[in-house]
Amino acid sequence: MSDNYISPEGTDWEDFRKEFFTPEENAASDLRVAVIGELIKARREKGISQKKLEELSGVKQPVIARMEKGSTSPQVSTLLKVLAPLGKTLAVVPLKQD
Repeated sequence: MSDNYISPEGTDWEDFRKEFFTPEENAASDLRVAVIGELIKARREKGISQKKLEELSGVKQPVIARMEKGSTSPQVSTLLKVLAPLGKTLAVVPLKQD
């Protein structure tokens, strides 16, 4: 076996992320997860189905489903259309300094 072989046993997700992805890739992934998580939370808090959100936003339900599932990276304009009926928007804020 190669010295570069990594056993899946004993390797947690954070170790894997640090090993195989750049800090920028990890930050982008974390941001996508946070934004979509907030979208899902807001939709559920308002008691709105994906189908109803389609009617309110003009974004097709299958697109909303793919966004929520994480199988697509939506354009900012699409996110804004979906967030508006939920009373949400995107904001540009300073990054946290470690």
